[in-house]
Amino acid sequence: MYRSNTSGHGLRGRVTAAFLAVTTAATLGLTGCAGGDDKPLGTPDAPLPTEVPPGTTLVVADQQERLQNALRLSGELDKLPFKIEFANFVGGPAILEAFRAGAADVGQVGDVPPIHALAAGQDVPIVGSYQTNPQALKLAVAPGLSITRLTDLKGRKIAYAEGTAQQAAVLKALSKAGLKTGDVQLIRLQLAEFLDAVRTGQVEVAPLIEPNVTRLLRTPGTSLIPDSETSGIYSGLAYLYARRAVVQDPAKAAATRALVGAFVRAWHWTNTHSAEWADAYYVRNQKVSPDDARRIVESLGTYTFPHLDPQLVARQQSTIDAIDAAGELPKKITATDGFDLRFDAAVTEAVTASGAAFAGAVS
Repeated sequence: MYRSNTSGHGLRGRVTAAFLAVTTAATLGLTGCAGGDDKPLGTPDAPLPTEVPPGTTLVVADQQERLQNALRLSGELDKLPFKIEFANFVGGPAILEAFRAGAADVGQVGDVPPIHALAAGQDVPIVGSYQTNPQALKLAVAPGLSITRLTDLKGRKIAYAEGTAQQAAVLKALSKAGLKTGDVQLIRLQLAEFLDAVRTGQVEVAPLIEPNVTRLLRTPGTSLIPDSETSGIYSGLAYLYARRAVVQDPAKAAATRALVGAFVRAWHWTNTHSAEWADAYYVRNQKVSPDDARRIVESLGTYTFPHLDPQLVARQQSTIDAIDAAGELPKKITATDGFDLRFDAAVTEAVTASGAAFAGAVS
């Protein structure tokens, strides 16, 4: 058992160089196996290997070093039977670029980046998932405005970021209210700009999560659209997904299977060590205040783990349909194409053995 840690800065050159090498093929939509030695072996229906040969390496795309810290703090990182390298990225699109380049094998993202990956012609199946509190996302209202119902969104300026869970939340909110994107003004911003934009009135509504919800409410006159109105607009799902060539390679598929188990156990560890997780990751690593760290952890609630099954596929399809209905996808895609259900055995084994909980139905 051995590992190699990196913040990702050392891999940036590899990612860029590899991306340049395959950018023409990616532009033409030639995905899945890039050629050379990176050719898929077997089919998606083949038995999933369980033995990890010596010398196997996975490059794991992370965001804000979050998965790396969960694995390390829980002790799961040291137990992995393969070498692991972490590459740190900002956002799902950057991870997708690394996948295109063959410079990352597996990545953790929200539920919307895999949708845009499918729409871009990338074959990157989901191999694991966790569920957090679907009420963690709030629709924040700028100072001095009275917006208490989703129907009140008509004509309003709403912060919007493509390729994010916040994008799906806004589109689902509009659909729930019987509104179309043309009935509102979607103001395209980076997620980091949402808080300042809404509390200064540059936009009238913005989807926020903690600690930005609490920070917003410190501004006099701000408010939130009630949870009773916004129920169902945010999934609370995150996914672990991989390149198809990775899950079709016997050595890397077995390593990915082991990683899925560690993924479940590590996030369950944060359930049972919430104070330690808040301090070690949010305070020490991400430099937020102890109060904000506590709010973030409390807002996300208990991590549970969905089966990789038709129910989860249907939930993902509902998000695809919401984005597609708004005209925000370049082509029709099917959620079934974005999963490798073979990995459910690893999820089931890890949840059962660790004492974690399977995710129940979410309305």
